[in-house]
Amino acid sequence: MSLTRRFEDALSFATQLHSSQLRKETSVPYISHLLGVTSLVLEHAAEEDEAIAALLHDAVEDQGGPVVRDEIRRRFGDNVAAIVDGCTDTDATPKPPWRARKEAYIAHIRTASPSVQLVSAADKLHNARAILLDYRQMGDSLWERFHGGREGTLWYYRAIVTAFREAGAGPARLVDELERVVADLERLTTTAR
Repeated sequence: MSLTRRFEDALSFATQLHSSQLRKETSVPYISHLLGVTSLVLEHAAEEDEAIAALLHDAVEDQGGPVVRDEIRRRFGDNVAAIVDGCTDTDATPKPPWRARKEAYIAHIRTASPSVQLVSAADKLHNARAILLDYRQMGDSLWERFHGGREGTLWYYRAIVTAFREAGAGPARLVDELERVVADLERLTTTAR
């Protein structure tokens, strides 16, 4: 697959939207996450719409809600907007309680389109890898970053792996790697206790 000018436009748009955002309690520019997720999606035979949605998957949730959704739809089409919507756990401000949002997202992913499942699996894998790396450097103080703390975060990642498996969702290699990273994180954090 060749990427077109639409992808370039989406990269520019994502960079503008997230220009001042950093990864949670780090000095890492947020665009690094969007590029990492997009890389994983492209490595798993994505269509251009899926790659564009990977670049924009957090835009509605983090950068403006319905107004940004409408702009994505206008600029990149209904399919990209639908994939982004499927990867968004809320566009409400303030956000609903963490656990309720995560439970709803897990239930949703079981019936989501293959495109949403692909982008979501890449997103969760990229996040889980970052958590594992940061845990190795920071230890238990890492969990202070997360609303769910250690127990809630591990529950969420284990539950999302289970949801992908039950749905037969996402490319098997992505879900397999996500499951390995989650198992490593569980093992490491249990051993440290």
